[in-house]
Amino acid sequence: MIPEEYGGLGESLLTYALVVEEIARGWMSVSGVINTHFIVAYMLIQHGTQEQKERFLPRMATGEVRGAFSMSEPGLGSDVAGIRTKATRQDDGDYVIDGQKMWLTNGGSSTLVAALVRTDEGAEKAHQNLTTFLIEKPAGFGEVVPGITIPGKIEKMGYKGVDTTELVFDGYQAKASDILGGTPGRGFSQMMDGVEVGRVNVAARACGISIRAFELAIQYAQQRETFGKPIAQHQAIAFQLAEMATKVEASHTMMVRAARLKDAGSRNDVEAGMAKLIASEYCAEVTTQSFRIHGGYGYSKEYEIERLMREAPFLLIGEGTSEIQKTIISRGLLKEYALKR
Repeated sequence: MIPEEYGGLGESLLTYALVVEEIARGWMSVSGVINTHFIVAYMLIQHGTQEQKERFLPRMATGEVRGAFSMSEPGLGSDVAGIRTKATRQDDGDYVIDGQKMWLTNGGSSTLVAALVRTDEGAEKAHQNLTTFLIEKPAGFGEVVPGITIPGKIEKMGYKGVDTTELVFDGYQAKASDILGGTPGRGFSQMMDGVEVGRVNVAARACGISIRAFELAIQYAQQRETFGKPIAQHQAIAFQLAEMATKVEASHTMMVRAARLKDAGSRNDVEAGMAKLIASEYCAEVTTQSFRIHGGYGYSKEYEIERLMREAPFLLIGEGTSEIQKTIISRGLLKEYALKR
């Protein structure tokens, strides 16, 4: 999606999402590496200054610069407005950042982090005191630059092909020119714009895993025999396969619609939330059904479904939990259907 003038292909969000769906069908970790990089590039395209675009986008298109974005903090979760990591403005107009960030995808391998921190803008609403800084650093762990430490990889249940880390700021000196868009206090809306396309991506990933889980189930069900016939010919299994296929199609359709709305320039926060909600929940259900169809073999690392069972739960929480999606959806619906007095 990086424009051609900066060395990209300039493709649509829909094209990107369909590619992600297919990659996740093979190995979700790869789509995760790409997605975090993509979100940072998207935020630069939409909100960066001309100098920031020219500086980063051509190198992001080639992969020379690898992106990560950072909102969450220990104990913070989805309460983004409660961010404590603080950037203090100095007399010369630059900033000193102190605090701790959590759950950075590509934290160790990235060379550019879009980090959301608190600044003192004097605004009454907490989210209007948040600013996105573009932090350049080398790949690696430990104190990678003065004031920035990447402690190490966080061990996870699944999604193991991605390095997920913390990021500790301790007196890191950032320039005013490192602020995304050049103006402080706009970080919350910038990050939410990035997360919105990220939710389409998570829905696409969920679709990819669901498709693969269904494929494995329907193949196995035609090979495994019980009581003298393939288990696919038992109604109990046949009905499960029918439900799984229907959930896969419904998820895919909603994901495509959300991507098309964004491509058309329309607001799609409700639709992206709906797509992410249903695709991730159905993904967990379809993967579990496939696991059960495999019987005891589904519990063995020898079979692919075991890995999918460990990857699917991440999609229930990544880019906002299902409960956060319901909050976004319900608020949007109440605005759209507000009673006229």
